[in-house]
Amino acid sequence: MFPHYGRETRGLSPGFAQNQQVVYGILFRASAETLRTIAAAPKHLGAQIGFFAVLHTWGQNLLHHPHLHCVVTGGGLSRDGSRWIPCRPGFFLPVRALARLFRRLFLEYLQKAHAAGELKFFSSLESLRHRQTFLRYLARTRKADWVVYAKPPFGGPEQVLEYVGRYTHRVAISNHRLLEIDQDQIRFRWRDYQDGNQVKTMTLSAKEFIRRFLLHVLPDRFQRIRYYGLLGNRHREQKLARCRQLLGMPAPETTAAASCQDYRDRYQQLTGSSLWECPICHQGRMRVVEILAGIDGRPAIADSS
Repeated sequence: MFPHYGRETRGLSPGFAQNQQVVYGILFRASAETLRTIAAAPKHLGAQIGFFAVLHTWGQNLLHHPHLHCVVTGGGLSRDGSRWIPCRPGFFLPVRALARLFRRLFLEYLQKAHAAGELKFFSSLESLRHRQTFLRYLARTRKADWVVYAKPPFGGPEQVLEYVGRYTHRVAISNHRLLEIDQDQIRFRWRDYQDGNQVKTMTLSAKEFIRRFLLHVLPDRFQRIRYYGLLGNRHREQKLARCRQLLGMPAPETTAAASCQDYRDRYQQLTGSSLWECPICHQGRMRVVEILAGIDGRPAIADSS
């Protein structure tokens, strides 16, 4: 079982936008520590789990809505590595315990970052540079219930990976949601989750549309996908081999054949989406018609237009 796991921090969103590098890092750190701590507690699971997290910063209306999607193993290794400990069917970890620990850790790390001078505030948030003002700003979030949502993958692990894969290399809005550009107005489709998931249309000025879009451009070289626990890079191969052994699973097939496969075919196998398909008509097939010469020693670029 691979639960889908998310955390929301809407109340702090204005400060996020002005401190993306620091605060997004804290979001990952607090989330990972929360999952590992609660999972390791004997009264909950008592195991080392594995998971990866994907940063998602937008809502359907393009406003700033930072949160993480985490895909987590449905169990983990015992502390001595001698057995696999599965979670109970339909249950992973208590969401209230996760939410409370995450809230405490996240706010603690924010306070430490502020004390170290790592957070910068401008314009209407400039007063938050002062410690007491910043602490009052955080105080209202301590009283609110923070949301953690966890559920099993009803369609199986493949469906979960396909769902998360939609966000890994996409920013804010896809082309198919754009309906019309009329002078200075842009109209697009969006789903209103607070109104029965109804699909609606929204019209924004070009300036406001661009402002919202740019909220989701991440800092340079920021890693929006991170791996932890059993899936951590350092011991992943050995840990996963031990898990397969305890679960009686066969070793994965060699990747020699896959490495020789065209990356577009491989992408389609993994995601179900085709890079060969024309993104405009969705019927024609993209094919290489010419190889453009490289410039300044850079690799040649294949023109598949």
